[in-house]
Amino acid sequence: MSDGYLLRIGTLIRDARRHQGQTQSELAEALGTSQSAVARIEQGKQNLSLDMLARIGEALDSEFVSLGHSGPQHLRVEGGRKLSGAIDVKTSKNAAVALLCAALLNRGKTTLRNLARIEEVNRILEVLASIGVKTRWLPDSSDLEIVMPDKVELTAMDEAAARRTRTVIMFLGPLLHEFDDFQLPYAGGCDLGSRTIEPHLSALRHFGLHVEATQGFYHATVGEDTPTRAIVLTERGDTVTENVLMAAARWEGETVIRNASSNYMVQDLCFFLQRLGVEVDGIGTTTLTVRGKAEIDVDVEYSPPRTRSRPCRCSRPPSSPSPRSPSAGCRSSSWRSSWRRSSRWE
Repeated sequence: MSDGYLLRIGTLIRDARRHQGQTQSELAEALGTSQSAVARIEQGKQNLSLDMLARIGEALDSEFVSLGHSGPQHLRVEGGRKLSGAIDVKTSKNAAVALLCAALLNRGKTTLRNLARIEEVNRILEVLASIGVKTRWLPDSSDLEIVMPDKVELTAMDEAAARRTRTVIMFLGPLLHEFDDFQLPYAGGCDLGSRTIEPHLSALRHFGLHVEATQGFYHATVGEDTPTRAIVLTERGDTVTENVLMAAARWEGETVIRNASSNYMVQDLCFFLQRLGVEVDGIGTTTLTVRGKAEIDVDVEYSPPRTRSRPCRCSRPPSSPSPRSPSAGCRSSSWRSSWRRSSRWE
């Protein structure tokens, strides 16, 4: 192997080890080798056999080597034929994970209809179950019922499940209203202060949240600070926008979020928050205004739209009555056209 290739593999191994919350010594013990050997591997200074790579992958629950298909890799497409028919379109994974986190805001029963039943959702459900949240799939459906406990038991969190998903970082927004001091496992191997984490922490400081890195955990403390001016996000990301929206939802004041993402999963979260009684203006734009509630305790049902490829500007939840149309909810021409393209062809 070339030195450059060894360094790339070493970096992958290091990131996977951190994702699992292991030290170099712990990985060395699992492999039956020394800490110095693991250090050389991560620095790209150690030749590796396929057997060793397989053992490292097993120890870190990660796949570093995969074998490609030995058959032909080419497809031949013959077009020129008229297509017609209909398909069932799945709901979005990205919308689903945000809604699961937002359910932590609600003391009442939350029912999410037609939710994507995928591995990422299952991981979050494992984490929620471990801290006392009751969840169940309704019979013969993809509808999920969520009931919060009287008290969330963060100390009982399933760390292994939490470390397998980046979504756990989105617990910060809802939980800062419940705890003055708490900790969460590292989210998906992201280092504190890296580009994917720092925008969250910078924005949530407006709500008094301060985070320090400890061994494998984010240690969070919550002060008395509240937003006194517009929160300008340092990154127009979907998850950071959603995290700040969830923090603002439980603050009984007006929060203005600038440089917000206008993507469909953020819109879905905004519509869900409206169902909870939170006022959200500017949906589909890069400036959101949120007027939250100190307590949220409602029984709510919500179904994320199956597709929306263009920003919606109407600021109404998908099934709320429309003053401009006899049909319910968001029915802008761009939404209708994107739905037709995605769910039916003729």
